[in-house]
Amino acid sequence: MPELPEVETVRRTLETLIAGKTIRRVTATLPRILQKPDDPDAFAAMLEGRTFRAVERRGKFLRLLLDGLTLVSHLRMEGRYGLYNDDDPVEPHTHVIFHFTDGTALRYKDVRQFGTMHLFAPGEEWRSPPLNRLGMEPLSDEFTPEALHRALARRTTKIKPFLLNQEIIVGLGNIYVDEALHRAGIHPERAANSLADAERERLHAAIVETLRAAVEAGGSSVKSYVNGQGEMGMFQHRLKAYGRTGEPCEACGTLIEKSVVGGRGTHICPRCQPAPGDIRGPAKQRRARSGSATAGRRPAANAVKRRLDGPPAQGAAPKTN
Repeated sequence: MPELPEVETVRRTLETLIAGKTIRRVTATLPRILQKPDDPDAFAAMLEGRTFRAVERRGKFLRLLLDGLTLVSHLRMEGRYGLYNDDDPVEPHTHVIFHFTDGTALRYKDVRQFGTMHLFAPGEEWRSPPLNRLGMEPLSDEFTPEALHRALARRTTKIKPFLLNQEIIVGLGNIYVDEALHRAGIHPERAANSLADAERERLHAAIVETLRAAVEAGGSSVKSYVNGQGEMGMFQHRLKAYGRTGEPCEACGTLIEKSVVGGRGTHICPRCQPAPGDIRGPAKQRRARSGSATAGRRPAANAVKRRLDGPPAQGAAPKTN
């Protein structure tokens, strides 16, 4: 699922593509994407003749601002927007089309069909689901070390599920939680309220620095993500933990391990991120020690990069990137 950096990148590209364009008509062929109103004819009638003014973001949601309406859109797993000429062939899995008066069209494609769209009168969206219970924006002024400390102090849950909770901090998903915890040197199974002052400071800095770097790189294309112009993100080439199972940690050489925390696949360095209590058993300790010995070896290609680049040609040396 696209996380804050990917949604922010889509927001930026969409705004350059559609701001100032007026909707001539709307075609919606998959009614379940439309949540409010849930009738395709009513949805289309509300939008016809309106002009897109700006595109904003709240957490993982896009807010497309029109004159007199706000469209709240969530991409979920595979949703994507693209601008086309109105007479271009319509690609499979295109479910909503905004036809503009200038002969172009904004098309929404969604292979998994999990995306959602809500229409609100301006300001109503803040008082209604899905935006009314969202937590702090981690790249805003409200997300201070003190604000994070107050939120952590009230929670005994493990730190990874805490960070994934969109009612506390918005925009973080599996990729950037793993990356931030690795950068901060905090094990994902630590209790949220067990962090010391220095650890809370490191975690706050790691969240902000990781997200800012990912936004600057255009997000992470670990599966099918592209921005509104069809371009891949580049942050997947800078991942330190996520998707690097069995590869040496760049900081210490210990092999990155994968486990399940809170029902989510989780990537850690067992040396840089010490486990609480006796979570690490003898087998993991042996793997960690053997992994340290690989520090001088050339690392294998990142698992995410292998999925993107494909297998090396026969007889060719594997890519190390």
